[in-house]
Order: sequence, then structure tokens, then C-alpha cells
Amino acid sequence: MSELRHDWRIEEVNALLAMPFSDLMFKAHQVHRENFQPNQVQVSTLLSIKTGACPEDCGYCSQSAKHDTSLEKETLLPLQEVVEAAQEAKDHGATRFCMGAAWRNPTDKNLERVIEMVQAVKEMGMETCVTLGMLTEMQAQRLKSAGLDYYNHNLDTSPEFYGNVISTRTYQDRLDTLECVRNAGINVCSGGILGMGESRTDRARLLQQLANMKFHPESVPINDLVKIEGTPLAGAAKLDPFEFIRVVAVARIMMPKSYVRLSAGRTEMSDETQAWCFFAGANSIFYGEKLLTTDNPGENHDRQLFARLGLQTEEGRPGSTYL
Repeated sequence: MSELRHDWRIEEVNALLAMPFSDLMFKAHQVHRENFQPNQVQVSTLLSIKTGACPEDCGYCSQSAKHDTSLEKETLLPLQEVVEAAQEAKDHGATRFCMGAAWRNPTDKNLERVIEMVQAVKEMGMETCVTLGMLTEMQAQRLKSAGLDYYNHNLDTSPEFYGNVISTRTYQDRLDTLECVRNAGINVCSGGILGMGESRTDRARLLQQLANMKFHPESVPINDLVKIEGTPLAGAAKLDPFEFIRVVAVARIMMPKSYVRLSAGRTEMSDETQAWCFFAGANSIFYGEKLLTTDNPGENHDRQLFARLGLQTEEGRPGSTYL
């Protein structure tokens, strides 16, 4: 079985990313088969429970109040609307329901309302995940007591490139929130965004940061930048699909027991790119037509792709009846 390491050197990570493509795919797929069912994929659904008017200036995000993206801001959704969305997701095969709010950090009053949502979704028999921005130790403990399974807080990129993307919170702020989440006993969901103009070494440094945590994130979302008009990164150059696949493969090798999730950007990926990602060790996706505010492949397309590849959900649903 693959050794769990937390001492990766940047030279090692860069060497993995630079391997001949076939060799890297072979190595990553071996690691994947040692730790997971190779033809099984975990399915999550993501709902924006509070949209827009975020005070952060993340260069990729349509929800920042500092960017003119014509996004209509919305208040926190009513509980019943969230429950109905979760039930629909469950009926279509999702096992985890993720809720995202565009906040720098939640107030205690808002946290109470999110806790009600977490408890309601848990009662439906689904895993729960939220992404609410920065947390304090006490807030993380309250979410744990409510039954929260996962907390998403991405590192986004390398420490060195981070300042080119965000100025309103530091890299250490993100690490501190992840430590609060981990200390509370909540599973960590943390990954990054590729294609923001970073170098390969920046991508290696992101993977190094994730893999050298005391515990690997249980879930590692890998996003391909969705270029949104009105954001500073709208004109970023498209990342080579093979580079994206390489990062997925190296994430699998470095964090062998973590779920590696194909997240934002799948609408721009070919079926062939996604198939290579599954072969390289990706074993989780978001389904549904929206990821917070950006487009995602429709349910029919995912169902057809799963059927063509012979993939099943973790519940054992074959692609032909998936979703």
C-alpha cells in the first residue's frame, strides 16, 4: 500500500509533474487502485445559500463586491428551499450536499441559520459540507456539534503566487481556518484553482502545502479556472489540459487516500480530458447545472459520460441509471 507522507520536498513534486505522461499515468493509476475502487466515483452537489456582495477581492470570483460581474446579490436562502434542493440532489444520486455562502466570515447569527440547514440535511441521511469563509475555533466547534461532516476552505494556489490573486486575506488566514476545522474534528476539504497564470512550480507548491499538512485533506478539489467577465482573471490564458491531468495525477500520488474531486471548469473540459482525470485518480465530482454561480455539465451529460466509461457512483449506481 502507498505510504502516507507529510515531508514532500519541492524537488520531488516538480519531478513528478515532469515525468513522461504515460509513466505518470501508470504510477498514479497504480496508487489509485491500491486505495480505491477504480471505477467508482463519489458524487456531491453544491448549492449557493448566500450569493454575492462578498467583501473579499479574490481575482477569480464573480461574487466579490469589488468586481463588476452583473451578479445579483441574494440574502441567505430559507431553510425549506435548502431542504428541497438537498432532497432533489439525493434523489439524483448525490451522497454529499455542500452549501456555500459568500462571506469573509460568518456572524454568529448567520451561523445559527446555517447550523439549522446542516442539521436538516443530516436528518435526510446525506453527508454535509459547508464553505463559509474564515472560522474561529468556537464556530468550528459549533458546526461539529451540529453534525457537519466536511468544511471546504481552499488554499487556491502557492504561498508565493497567492498575493497576485487575493489581497484581502492572507495565506496564513486560510491555514488558520483549516487548523480550526481540523481541531474540531471536522473532515477537511481543501484544494486549489489551476490556470490563474501560476507557474508549474506554483502548482507543485500548492500540492506540497496540502500533502505536508499533519493530516491530508479528506477531499481535494481541483478546479480549472472559470474565466468570468468583470473579474481580474477573465483574460487568463487557458491551461493545457495535459497539465491539469498531471496535477490530478500527482495529487493522487501524494495524497493516496484522499478523494480527488474534479470541481469547477468541467464545462470547458472534453470528455477525453475528464476520462484521463478519472484514470489518473480523480474519484469525485460535483453534479448539477450550477457550482455556486458558474455553469457545470448537465445531469444527462454526466450520466452519459459515466455510462461510456463504465463508472458507478459510490452507491453502486451504474452510469446508465446514474442521476
